[in-house]
Parts: sequence; C-alpha cells; structure tokens
Amino acid sequence: MSNKEAQQHESPTMPDSLKQLLSANKVLSVPGIYDGLSARLVELAGFEAAFLSGACLSFARFGRPDMGLVSAAEVAESVAVIRERTALPLIVDMDTGFGNALNVQRTVATFERAGASALQMEDQLMPKRCGHMRGKQVISAGEMVGKIHAALDARHSEETLIFARTDALGVNGFEDALDRAERYLDAGADAIFVEAPASLEQMQIIGERLGPRTPLIHNLVEGGQSPVQSAQELEALNYRIALFPASLLHLFIPSAQNMLAQLRQTGHLSELRNQMIDLSTVNDLLGADELLAASKQYQYE
Repeated sequence: MSNKEAQQHESPTMPDSLKQLLSANKVLSVPGIYDGLSARLVELAGFEAAFLSGACLSFARFGRPDMGLVSAAEVAESVAVIRERTALPLIVDMDTGFGNALNVQRTVATFERAGASALQMEDQLMPKRCGHMRGKQVISAGEMVGKIHAALDARHSEETLIFARTDALGVNGFEDALDRAERYLDAGADAIFVEAPASLEQMQIIGERLGPRTPLIHNLVEGGQSPVQSAQELEALNYRIALFPASLLHLFIPSAQNMLAQLRQTGHLSELRNQMIDLSTVNDLLGADELLAASKQYQYE
C-alpha cells in the first residue's frame, strides 16, 4: 500500500456539515469546548458538533469572567488549534463581532479562515458580558441589522452560517426581543438566538412564531435562567440547537478543587487514584500511536 493509499485508508469519515445537521428534523445537542482536549473528548463521545464558547475560553485559558476581555486574535488562534484537532462542525462565539460593521467583516473572514463552521454574533454593546449577568446593554436593532449584512457579505462560503443572538429581553423586554429576532431573521441570519427567556410561556411563543422559519438556539447553562433543562424539552418547543456551553468546565472545576484540596492536605492522591486515568491512557485518548505510525512513512535508510 502506498503512503497516499495508507493515509486515505486511515482518514476518518468526514462529518455532516452544520447546514446538513440543521436540515434534519431533530434537536442538535452541542457541548461547549475551549481547547483541543475538550474538542477531542466531545468528538470521541459521539457528538455531531461543538461550540467554542467565548465564556469558557475566557474562563479556561485566561482565568477571567465572561466580560469581553478576550480579543478577536485570541479567539481566532483557538479556532485554528481546535480545527487542527477535529473535523466536527464548529460553532464559534464571536461576541459582538469585536466592533462595528467593518470590524465584523474582518472577524468573519478571520474566523472562517481559521476553521469556523458558524459564527454567533450578539447585539450587546461592547464590552459585552455573559448573557445571564445583569447590567447588559444593547445596540440599536438597526445597527445590528447592518452588522448581520456585513457578516453575510464577508463570508467566503454560504456553508459558513451566521447566527444572530439578541440580548434585548433582559434589557428592553420580551416584545423588543421578539421584534429584533424578526428583523435579524429578515436580514438573512441563518439561525436566531433569543437569550435568557424568563418563562416557559416566552419560549413557547418564540418557538411558535420563529421555529417553523429558522433554527432556534437556546443556552442550557447550569445556574442560568433557563426555564427548561434538556434538549428533549427544547425539541418539543420547536428549538433546533441546544447549547451546553459550560457543562464541561462546571464539572471539571469542583473535581479539580477536590483533588487539589486532597493533595494540599495529605501530600498524596491515593484516595482519588481510582477516579483518575494515567499518562498512558491520555496518550491513547489523544492518538499518540497513530502519530508515531504516521511518522514512519518519513523514515528513510
């Protein structure tokens, strides 16, 4: 077998595109990731897409809250690192687009080039903050419509989707959020995200009014303000994308705190050893043997 044939034989089947996944009549559960390891774990668990959460990138890489402190260049670098590790469709949180309509165009071009499958943009005022925090401010609906048009014009491929999120519900009320969602859909957004509905009734109205016309997105954040808790509940409400943006980190942090407390108090980790994997298992998980095998084709006598 030639080197080229061997590479083709070993290459995994390419996953469906995000557009294909959203055309299916089912809800898409999408875990949040923040680096190559989390992307690998999501892929191995059998999920069909992943979400690069701006919040989790800020939490995990920089140890900072989700308050607009991460730059566009830092997000783009993370997209490229993750794309190198997985072919899964990748939804990328691009916050406000990092500026005005012209900034949005550069952000879209940069993130798409790095490997984003979809870009999620919100109508908050910079610097933004987590959608479930108080004190948010929003730009005018007209300015956001212009930014959506700029994003659509900047993308190289129509396979790269533009998702529009409105944070207006917690600022201006439900009716304004619905009106904005309608305007963003009319502007050409490929999916709509009304952040932080306050009740099941509001979610039902959103699902009935917008669900038949566009994929709807919802955040399932532990400790957030969601009236529902599962992807199945979202599917019944006409939603199509269930984001679990911080679940990995929300489980990792208490586990890490417990381990560090044990180590600090006892000087060993014997009591936790049966809960831990070892270096060999990590190497297996990340494909060390496959890399070593691939390197042999470049060894010459």
